[in-house]
Amino acid sequence: MLKNKTLKLATLAAVIGGSLAMSSMVSAATEIKAAFNQSNKHPQYLALQDFGKKLTEETEGRYKVSIFPNELLGDQRAALELVQTGSIQMAVVANPLVENYDKTFRVIGMPYIYSGPEHQEKVFTSGILDNLFSSTQRFGFEILTAYTAGARSMYTKSGPVKNIADMKGEKIRVMQSDTMIKMLSCMGGTGVPMGQGEVYSAVQQGVLDGAENNEITYSDLKQYEVAPFFSSTRHLMVPDLVVISTDFLDTMSKEDQATLRKLIKASTVEEFNIWNQQISAAKANAKSHGATFTDVDIKPFQESCKKLQDELVETPAQKDLYNKVVSMQ
Repeated sequence: MLKNKTLKLATLAAVIGGSLAMSSMVSAATEIKAAFNQSNKHPQYLALQDFGKKLTEETEGRYKVSIFPNELLGDQRAALELVQTGSIQMAVVANPLVENYDKTFRVIGMPYIYSGPEHQEKVFTSGILDNLFSSTQRFGFEILTAYTAGARSMYTKSGPVKNIADMKGEKIRVMQSDTMIKMLSCMGGTGVPMGQGEVYSAVQQGVLDGAENNEITYSDLKQYEVAPFFSSTRHLMVPDLVVISTDFLDTMSKEDQATLRKLIKASTVEEFNIWNQQISAAKANAKSHGATFTDVDIKPFQESCKKLQDELVETPAQKDLYNKVVSMQ
């Protein structure tokens, strides 16, 4: 009896000791706060979450990633500034924000720079962007990797867009950007800058003939109800960038830095996979409500927008990166 009691006490002590050790390890973990502007169901959030779990495991609990979705730490511009000052450690920001620091980034967000998702993933995982991504260190942040935000395509009210002629006279909502208006012009249509919240009623009332966005947004906002013809023009694939504070990176050991870089690059592949799965579900939902999806030969559109690409590619660095990206198609 005494022997059994002693054994139980020893076991209990071991469990308590293990729990205390685990508690000590968790409390000693360095928190990496990551700002995110969308929901916790978004593919980018899910990929970051998976990265965080793996980082904790592979660093034996030295780091934990806390993601703050829905702009809890501010919008993307504010989040980038917080990363620069070291107030937070990471954020996901749209490529155009980083263009403000270095116009070379314009290249990877240009209209028709990618032939499709496979090409974009190949570019993001090839290593050709590594030097560009590390060049922002002088601004207080570094880009660890790029995530897809999907391919934007046309969806219209009266019929599918199969070629440039089908775009003639079509008034299409675009983001509030001169480049986007020019892009619609070279595709044969007329770009109408407008806030996203106005699109549904504008198409419904005939102010617009359609809009352009990815399949997930198309489905989530039920825009298939007013513009049931989705045509895969894939004219724009603007990356989102995972940024990290250079001051924070400097606090990490070389080994832990290497682990973080390895895992975050691997998360890009995971994010593409999740995005593609969500696209399939979004398309299925839209189709169940009467939407039709049409594949489009994008080469004529690419050729028509070549002049716009030439306008956007100005510096030697931009031209060099453009040629590298295009050569990977």
